[in-house]
Amino acid sequence: MSVRRRPLILSTALVAGAVLTLAACGSDGESSPAAGGSVSSPSTGAPAAQPDSRTSGQPTTAPTSSPSASSRPSGPAGGTSGANGKPGGGADDAYAYTHPCDKQKLSIRVTPRPGATGQRVIEVRNTGTTACGLSHYPLVYLDSAKSSDRSASVKPLIPGGLGGAPAYPLSVGQTAYAVIDLDPDGASTSATRVDELNVLADPEHMANADTLNFPLGSATPVLKPKLGLYRSTVTDAVASMAAADTPTTS
Repeated sequence: MSVRRRPLILSTALVAGAVLTLAACGSDGESSPAAGGSVSSPSTGAPAAQPDSRTSGQPTTAPTSSPSASSRPSGPAGGTSGANGKPGGGADDAYAYTHPCDKQKLSIRVTPRPGATGQRVIEVRNTGTTACGLSHYPLVYLDSAKSSDRSASVKPLIPGGLGGAPAYPLSVGQTAYAVIDLDPDGASTSATRVDELNVLADPEHMANADTLNFPLGSATPVLKPKLGLYRSTVTDAVASMAAADTPTTS
């Protein structure tokens, strides 16, 4: 009797199908991409590695993006004035320390201080487009408008012990205040009587010819006047004036 071998043939077909199935699966059990397809990112959500042109084609993870150099603020060197009047928009007073104020870009005026009859407020405002530096205090002397020279002029006391920054920094649009008390002790009966207050806003960088003259009124009493340093508020300028104890040398 002859033996049929058909079942063996079926078994061979089943084995062949299993081989094909195994070939379609990767070693880790994930489906292999079809030829010409793209690689999917892992399920963690991390971006797929991209080839780096600087290497030999090995993939590298793209770096976290950062602001470009063109978007970063520039420093004061060669920069333009920022919104706050200082170079590059930063608070860099060093620029003002090395750039004296131009007299043509300053607005200077003298006004009486309300509630203090013998005091005057000297206001120096920066009307330019960049920050600049002033001397620590203005050069002030009191005299008669009819005087032919300054031989009889009266100079105020100033605060002693100056130090620190090389100049008073003045931003664009900012005003510096200095207060002078013409007769601190109120000794009007023995005081010299003058009618003019003379102000040189920046004696360290301006010529005497740049001195401005402000009328005080007829025969204003002046005795041992005191002048304070430049300050950003009138209140602070008054406090500086009260500490004046040193004769003016210039």
